[in-house]
Amino acid sequence: MRWMRCEHEGRARLGLLEGDAVLLHEGELFGAPRPTGEQLQLADVRWLPPCQPGQIVGLWNNFRAAAAKNGWAEPAEPLYFFKSPAAASGHGGTVPAVAPEVGRVAYEGELAIVIGRAAHRLARDEAASAIFGYTVANDFTAMELLNRDASFAQWARAKSLPGFAAFGPWIDTAFDPVPALLRTRVAGRERQNYALADMFFSPEELVWRLSQDLLLQPGDLIFCGTSLGVLPMKPGSEVEVEIDGLGLLRSTYG
Repeated sequence: MRWMRCEHEGRARLGLLEGDAVLLHEGELFGAPRPTGEQLQLADVRWLPPCQPGQIVGLWNNFRAAAAKNGWAEPAEPLYFFKSPAAASGHGGTVPAVAPEVGRVAYEGELAIVIGRAAHRLARDEAASAIFGYTVANDFTAMELLNRDASFAQWARAKSLPGFAAFGPWIDTAFDPVPALLRTRVAGRERQNYALADMFFSPEELVWRLSQDLLLQPGDLIFCGTSLGVLPMKPGSEVEVEIDGLGLLRSTYG
């Protein structure tokens, strides 16, 4: 199933996507949403982020190809940071260009895990059952803010400006990431093309390991990290992140 959120006539709605039709539901996505019998057409709605996360966890150095090229050691455990949930933006949205003094901004096409139930200190074999589904993500990053102060790397600041946590267009509850490729295009030009299977830590292992530290809640997101091809963008750039069998997320920077 592909769950989405949209805005129609000034109201946020939850729905299941079937072709170009949105079958509206009421209630909580991670509870037992009930069909209302109403139906909307995609052409008549505005996409919203498909859930409202309390936490957005991002991975660094989770792909073998990127580690090999950059000379990074294989991590012994997931290396992660947090993005502000207030930075969330959805499919078709505009990510505001930053002020000139902030410096360059890069795209990072990623797979994102959506947590479906409360999870803390899971056993390894419980991790898969805590995954509600998957969505496409773009982990926008203010590259020059990150290390502007030599005494303190500003991960949260560099990753949390308005719109910098783009994800969508929907959550797919049946997607299998193992065979999939991710491609990122900027102004129609392919910049990233990598296999999700190249992760050091698979989605299930990420959920298991992160739950040892964090109390994960329904709707929380784990951005699984990115691979080769990350570059800065110019304001006005349209960025598309596409994952085979999952979907295409489009954002405009600036």
